[in-house]
Amino acid sequence: MLSFKKDKKPSTAKFKLSYIAMLIVLVLLAISALPNLYPNKSWLHISTAPHSETQSLPSTKTLVTFLNNQGLEVEQGLDKQSTINVLLNEPTKSAQAQAAIKAQYPNTQVKIVEHATSPTWLQNFGLSPIKLGLDLNGGVLFVLDVDLDKAVDEQLVSAYQQAKSIIIKQKAHGVKAQQTQHGFEINALPNATDKLTPVIEELKSRFANLAVVTSNNGSVKTAKFSYSEQGRSSFDKEVMGQTLTTLRSRIEELGITEAVTQQQGKHRIRIELPGVQDPTEAKRIIGATASLGFYQLKEIGGQTFNMQSGGTIKLDPVPIFTGDHINNANIGRDDWGKPLVQLSLDGQGGDAMSAFSKANIGKPMATVYSEYSQNAKGEVVKKSEVINVANIAQHLSSRFSITNMKSQQAAADLALLLRAGSLTAPVTIVHEQTIGPSLGSENISNGLAALMLGMGITLAFMALWYRRLGLIANAALILNLTSLVGLMSLLPGVVLTLPGIAGLVLTIGMAVDTNVIIFERIKEERRQGRAPYQAIQEGYKQAANTIFDANITTMITALILYGIGYGPVKGFAITLALGLLTSVFTGVYVSKILSQTLYLKMGKKVGVKAHA
Repeated sequence: MLSFKKDKKPSTAKFKLSYIAMLIVLVLLAISALPNLYPNKSWLHISTAPHSETQSLPSTKTLVTFLNNQGLEVEQGLDKQSTINVLLNEPTKSAQAQAAIKAQYPNTQVKIVEHATSPTWLQNFGLSPIKLGLDLNGGVLFVLDVDLDKAVDEQLVSAYQQAKSIIIKQKAHGVKAQQTQHGFEINALPNATDKLTPVIEELKSRFANLAVVTSNNGSVKTAKFSYSEQGRSSFDKEVMGQTLTTLRSRIEELGITEAVTQQQGKHRIRIELPGVQDPTEAKRIIGATASLGFYQLKEIGGQTFNMQSGGTIKLDPVPIFTGDHINNANIGRDDWGKPLVQLSLDGQGGDAMSAFSKANIGKPMATVYSEYSQNAKGEVVKKSEVINVANIAQHLSSRFSITNMKSQQAAADLALLLRAGSLTAPVTIVHEQTIGPSLGSENISNGLAALMLGMGITLAFMALWYRRLGLIANAALILNLTSLVGLMSLLPGVVLTLPGIAGLVLTIGMAVDTNVIIFERIKEERRQGRAPYQAIQEGYKQAANTIFDANITTMITALILYGIGYGPVKGFAITLALGLLTSVFTGVYVSKILSQTLYLKMGKKVGVKAHA
């Protein structure tokens, strides 16, 4: 027979404070989870392309009729000033509609934009649903390899060419540059050693990451230039950062607003394009490595370039300016109706063009188009050719045009790439995967079915086995899932993937495990004769250390997965880590307050049935 000690009731003020704090947190997380009840809708935004020759759009009625005739039924079409907004009955066909409109009306720009459907007051708080990954939303995945070694080689060649140019400009007679296996060196004869230092200083100002080592080889003073380990690491980071920025700009130019672009490892980039089903155009633009340079002709000491029209020409190895200084680029037509690209330069590029053109009126300037490609051996090589040589007729500033384009499409592509920025390193698409919207919908259905099944079985077990405390556990479990969804909605950059749904199911199991540990401890305390409230207090207190230890070790695993994983693995790690936080909060803190509340309501009738 069990004997019971006198029950000690909780401090009312302390209990009320804990209750209010819990209520505030739960309400805030529940509100942040509400937008997920109102999923976003994909609208098509149709406007005139920035490089278009005409600024006219088809009427909304014409566009809607065209889409309906294509089997793409329109739910709503709105005319918004210079933009037409279209919502399809089946938003999963938005990418198909985007391609159809571009094909029918080539002078239009079509973007797929997510529109919120949640109440205005939620939008005013900046709350939105959780973003879905490719496996749930459908789309295209690219993994790109960035050839950092090639970028280093090109940088060293550029530095070598500029070193020769600096020597000529400074009239450093007796100083000569020559290439070596790992870089290049500059040698100064005994009577020219004083001229070496200014050359080194100017070169270092242009290439800060280069390491220079000076030595005396007999009577000849030598400065060897190469990349140190630290300089190479810094250069690699700069190249990867520039590549990420450029690729994001290119994706925006394609009208894709929900893309995920992130670095994967040391030299790879992962690009997820949700909603895109035809990767052809995206692949062509993302993988393009085209760049422009503008050069002065130089017959003596110049570098030989092939001309697009045939033959060769010698140019100054150092460009007047490059495509990096181009602010904007649009296509147009010249007086003969041939396509051209109209350029607008930034301040630095405009100053360079102004100074050069002012001093060289009547003299020619060459436009060099460069692109990386793979040769027959699979090696990445850079091909540069002169696409245009024109005499400078007048003093130019920040606006001018490039003529002699092969076609309208070539001009449009070049304009897009110049607007988005050129790549400093060649990139190769090493992995490509397309996930259809129907498969994404199926993944969502299957994932939610698994979640509901796991939730249902768990709720039934806890209610049958632990009776009243089981109902408390079930309430905490529902609050846990709500809190997790709310937390994921609040944090920027969190994407829900199919493994993320698996993480949600796992979170349910771990949350139940927390309650099982606590409730078994409460049963043990009751067997020892403690009163209900004391048993609850001791049960939570004694189980806390075990629960925290278990969750900390799991959190470490989740952080490791997040640090080394990508895509779905990272999605699982995020869900698991956030699930641990909400499980501890609801399983230890919330369920304890609910248990105490139940005890205060029912007095000594609260108990835990001990099973034999």
